Amino acid sequence: MESHDDASARERLGTRLRQLRQQQRYSLHDVEDASGGEVKASVLGAYERGERAVSIDRLLRLAEFYRVPISELLPTSEPVVERSEGDVVIDLVALEERDAEPAVRRYVEAIQARRGDYNGRVLTVRGSDLETLAAVLDATPAALRRRLTEEGIVR
Repeated sequence: MESHDDASARERLGTRLRQLRQQQRYSLHDVEDASGGEVKASVLGAYERGERAVSIDRLLRLAEFYRVPISELLPTSEPVVERSEGDVVIDLVALEERDAEPAVRRYVEAIQARRGDYNGRVLTVRGSDLETLAAVLDATPAALRRRLTEEGIVR
């Protein structure tokens, strides 16, 4: 017989798997296609809904697929912080491709490391972080946001 704790842990893991997949902008079918059919959309959906237990081997393969440490797949007890109006979404691919201000690149890398955010495509920078970065660059937050947008770094 399954305990409530086991079901709760599966649901939290499923929520984390869904968050990571969505951060990387994959649909369930995208994952199936990109994995060459190794991860079936229906099975991944069942993991995400907490309806099916995930083996350690499968968890390791999902971590490799999403290019994250396995610890990033495990749920935490910390609440998820919702995006607020002052936040900006940094396109990490564009940041890598463009000749961005080195301070911006270092600041984004520091935020990623602090949060353990390894989605590889986008990073939400909180308004307070943007204010700090703007102060370092001797700009207003609005001017920095405008500049990053014009450079194609902000989505």
